[in-house]
Amino acid sequence: MTADIDEKTNRYERLLSEALDAAEIAPPTDTPMGEAAADCKEMARSYLEDGRHFREDDDLVNALASFSYGHAWLDAGVRIGLFDAPREGHLFTT
Repeated sequence: MTADIDEKTNRYERLLSEALDAAEIAPPTDTPMGEAAADCKEMARSYLEDGRHFREDDDLVNALASFSYGHAWLDAGVRIGLFDAPREGHLFTT
């Protein structure tokens, strides 16, 4: 059965919010890799805020896209070692 857009949007917002809480910057913050990790985390936060704004405007398509893009920033960062994050569970694809 296909998830409706309301349910999917809510699920992806929770996923992004939980992933932001779980992802800890791995490299020292005063290094280029630490700065890259901070930038990725800020992009994910910005997409979370954008998605919430779109949802308030009843624009669920763009809200869902924002939550998905935000999560992709974190997921990629986990894969390349920018973040320490749980390797088990539903938050990341590693």
